Amino acid sequence: MAVFLVALISLYRVLARCPTFRITHRRIVALSGGLILGIAAGTSAMGDAPRLGLPAETIRGIRGVMGEDPRESRNGRGMGYLDLRGVTGPGILRATARGRVLVFFPAETLPRLMDFGRGAEVFVEGDFAGPMFRAQGVHIAKPAPAWEQLRTGIRLAILDKLEGHIWGGLGAALLLGVKDNLDGALAQKYRFAGCAHVLALSGMHLAIVAALVAFFLRKPLGLKLAAIAGAVLILLYVSLIGVQPSLERAAIMYILGTCAVLTFLPKQPLSLLAMAFLIQLAIRPSSGTSISFILSYLALAGILTVGEFFHNVFRGRMPELLVQPLSASLGAYLATMAVVAANFGIVRPVGLLAGLVIIPLTTVFMVGAMATLALSFIAPFLSNIVGMGLTLLYSILDYTVSLAARVPGLMVNGWGRELCLSLLIGALCLFLGRPYIIRRQALAPFT
Repeated sequence: MAVFLVALISLYRVLARCPTFRITHRRIVALSGGLILGIAAGTSAMGDAPRLGLPAETIRGIRGVMGEDPRESRNGRGMGYLDLRGVTGPGILRATARGRVLVFFPAETLPRLMDFGRGAEVFVEGDFAGPMFRAQGVHIAKPAPAWEQLRTGIRLAILDKLEGHIWGGLGAALLLGVKDNLDGALAQKYRFAGCAHVLALSGMHLAIVAALVAFFLRKPLGLKLAAIAGAVLILLYVSLIGVQPSLERAAIMYILGTCAVLTFLPKQPLSLLAMAFLIQLAIRPSSGTSISFILSYLALAGILTVGEFFHNVFRGRMPELLVQPLSASLGAYLATMAVVAANFGIVRPVGLLAGLVIIPLTTVFMVGAMATLALSFIAPFLSNIVGMGLTLLYSILDYTVSLAARVPGLMVNGWGRELCLSLLIGALCLFLGRPYIIRRQALAPFT
């Protein structure tokens, strides 16, 4: 690390003497900080193994706090992460423990665990199976704090309202990130259609919430107060959902955007994206190694750079209604292609075209689901009418995704070719489109 820092400082001092590179010194500093935080993220991930205090094979029970809301696994058992507090061995043997462990709970205990939710302290009996703990008995030692109980109550109330509708599983996945009741066949179709990212809560979903907030609050409160109120509601929404790297990135970006609206920060999306990257790595270093984190930042970086080039190319040559989504889709696809190829061994170009239809339909569906939830508390009759429309929209989505899923993907061996191709096309687009990218560096959602 010392050699690495000395090399960076030396490079910076050399470049700082050259007039051509003086304007880039802040970017070099930011890049250096990002590299250092990236190394820290990798180190943090490697050091995430729990400290049990006893040999794993001797442990018969663990005690800890639910670090997330328990959910149903594919085999019907409950699953969730426990933040360890202690372990027990044979007889009266006890030890303090630290770290996080994935626990599989008996299926019959899942409803009770979901009622207590995140933050509850539990004691589970069983044994370790590799890095995971298979529980045979579950005991609630202490309920969650009052705020967590309120959050769990709201979450369960929303899930209860969605239950019983044919579209309820998709609604729960899009609004709360809960995929327990999502039709497995539909989820697979989304993957085969190259649109699996639509089901993973990210900036798109947060943008819909932010747009609704802006629509209802901008006129009565004004731009700045509406932005502040939106930031507060976004924080509450993210807290309701739970920790997800892509959703955290979007929330940090929104808060930074609010600061830009209040003139605390420049209105430069690329700079805000870089700042969000550094902040999220500093707060939660281990998230930097997750695929959702990497794809989230790469996709948005591609939209703000390569996507802007395609936006200028397509503008005037096709309807504006298609220009923005197509250019954004191309930018995100090129930026993430190598990572997708390396981790999944297949790329699905059909998602570029399928997303032009599926994403708008999914957006309308999500807005309709939120409207149905709101009406179910104040006007159940209207809620049923909107629900009938959602049932029809769900059928259209299912049919559209099914058509796109029939198009085969491209199998890849490794990721070198895709990486070289994406870097080459990206560099060419940046070089040719730099004037247009600079011209459009404004925060459109806030202006």
